Amino acid sequence: MDGLFWIGFAGAALALLFTVLQRKKVMAASEGSDRMRKIAASIREGANAYLKHQYSTVFKVFAVVFVLLLVIAFASDGRMLSKVTPFAFVTGGVFSMLAGFIGMKIATNSNARTAQAASESLNRGLRVAFASGSVMGFTVVGLGMLDITMWFFILRYGFGMTDPAEIGNIMVMNGMGASFMALFARVGGGIYTKAADVGADLVGKVEAGIPEDDPRNPATIADNVGDNVGDVAGMGADLYESYVGSILATFALGAIAGYGFNGMLLPLLLAVCGVVCSIFGSFLVKTKENATQESLLRSLRTGTYTAAILEAVAAAPLTYFVVGNWGVYAAILSGLIGGCAIGYFTEYYTSDTYKPTQKLADSSETGSATIIIGGISLGLKSTMAPILIVAVAVIVSFFAAGGAGSFNMGLYGIGIAGVGMLSTLGITLATDAYGPVADNAGGIAEMAGLPEEVRQRTDALDSLGNTTAATGKGFAIGSASLTSLALMVSYVDIVQKGTVETLDLTLTNPLMLVGLFIGALLTFVFSALTMSAVQKAAQSIVVEVRRQFREIAGIMEYKNDPDYARCVALCTKGALHEMVAPALLAIIVPILTGLILGPVGVVGLLGGVSVTGFAMAVFMSNAGGAWDNAKKYIESGHHGGKGSEQHKAAVVGDTVGDPFKDTTGPSLNILIKLCSTVSIVFSGLIVLFNLANLL
Repeated sequence: MDGLFWIGFAGAALALLFTVLQRKKVMAASEGSDRMRKIAASIREGANAYLKHQYSTVFKVFAVVFVLLLVIAFASDGRMLSKVTPFAFVTGGVFSMLAGFIGMKIATNSNARTAQAASESLNRGLRVAFASGSVMGFTVVGLGMLDITMWFFILRYGFGMTDPAEIGNIMVMNGMGASFMALFARVGGGIYTKAADVGADLVGKVEAGIPEDDPRNPATIADNVGDNVGDVAGMGADLYESYVGSILATFALGAIAGYGFNGMLLPLLLAVCGVVCSIFGSFLVKTKENATQESLLRSLRTGTYTAAILEAVAAAPLTYFVVGNWGVYAAILSGLIGGCAIGYFTEYYTSDTYKPTQKLADSSETGSATIIIGGISLGLKSTMAPILIVAVAVIVSFFAAGGAGSFNMGLYGIGIAGVGMLSTLGITLATDAYGPVADNAGGIAEMAGLPEEVRQRTDALDSLGNTTAATGKGFAIGSASLTSLALMVSYVDIVQKGTVETLDLTLTNPLMLVGLFIGALLTFVFSALTMSAVQKAAQSIVVEVRRQFREIAGIMEYKNDPDYARCVALCTKGALHEMVAPALLAIIVPILTGLILGPVGVVGLLGGVSVTGFAMAVFMSNAGGAWDNAKKYIESGHHGGKGSEQHKAAVVGDTVGDPFKDTTGPSLNILIKLCSTVSIVFSGLIVLFNLANLL
């Protein structure tokens, strides 16, 4: 069925056409008053400037890695690395960058329009912001399918490859560029946005006692810029990498399982079908005026759950006619249901409509220390449900797909479950990406002096966005665990073909044990570096905001404007400087581990980083989301409301949670998969040259 792979181009075209239509819908909305347009232009300018500097920095790193891959590929005449991998590395990075950049461009053109729409009605504001998120969501899936299908045709017909296993293994390596770009975008953008957010909150809200996004706060423009470069551009690159990675890993497993090209075609068909279902579901997202958080959540759930149900129905005939195994269909269902279940429990632990976040807000009565302790406890407890859900999905998908009779068929079931979990990413990501737009809209409403009811509407949409953002991260993290397992198996298969000895993968092997410890260590060191980066960058913003309040006369009386550009420049400098070390760590550590401990040590590392990274990512993302919504819950009038001592305590908790949920937490799922793809790409080198061979 390799002749049917053109369906990938059709799916990509449909997704990208829908983004064009959604963009037209957004751009047709009014951008509001001159003051609103001016503020929006400042945010666009800052976001564009940061991304320009970020991309120029990443370009230099990409150039070095490209040359290194080129040397290895051609020096070994393709034995250690396919000659097409260096070029696919570049295209994966470019497409990942494009996904984030396009999402950021529409977001910065939607913020003022959302604020203006919210001045008309809550539903109007939701529709404009959600249309903007749809551009991001469908751009990611459209570019992902285009990249995957393009390289399949290049390998199959351009290079004349006929072995599905060979094509599958090479295409797995092609995901390294997307993972590499995603990590830079997520880490750099996360450092930027949280440095600005923490600085603006601590000095503006806590010390000066002024509202969020008050125009007197020197860091407020940087804060709004950060929402776009971190929560939009970074997130777009992140989810692009998750989406492509899950499909490519399943490509390789499908060939190993003996399904041939049919096993590679099925995940692509599921992705195309997911586009159609997501488009249908997006039209169901709407709400009424004065809607509660619960009803707003219900409106988004209606769209996402409908898309998932339609995908489940459509997947049945697709699976039967392509691979003829109903067990594979059960594996797909386990992924779809698992993704929805992770989304539900993420909502439960992070939304202020449920007890956990409400109780967290209650702890503000006794100060910031207790709310921080409560948030850490909530985050740790919240890891139980996603981990158990993924564990059940792994077992069900493995045995349902035929794992009892054929180990490789069971592994294909695990891979296809990951594809099922992300198959409706178009609408899932749309519900996630709309959140930063609503957040920006609230800031513009505050700075432009719009009526209080407008800010109330944008705050309601923003609070909802915090929950959907956590849900989106839950999907990404859950799928990362399934994809990392699939990639680990691909690594073992590739390495085993390159060596005559059978690998000793027992846990009692000292090389395996040391690798496990190194993998766990990598999770904690990476987390430390990214958290420290936010701390250093935020400190510079705190010092600068205090200086401006002290030295620029008339700021508090609205007589003089703050120096917004200075804070934007500091955030840019801090993010670019601090993002390189943690990103390079994900590349250097797997290679060094392989050169010292050999392939067995790398398998241990991949197992260690996958397990600890998954748990840490869920903990951080959910704790941060709960702290943020506990603050919003208090701001809505509970426990004294805005300006109270309880509110100040909640703001401190939120600032602790900011790097948890928007920098380190979401970056960990990229770390997990980047370690796997790096290990696969350099597997040939590690098999030939490692110190373990001398033991």
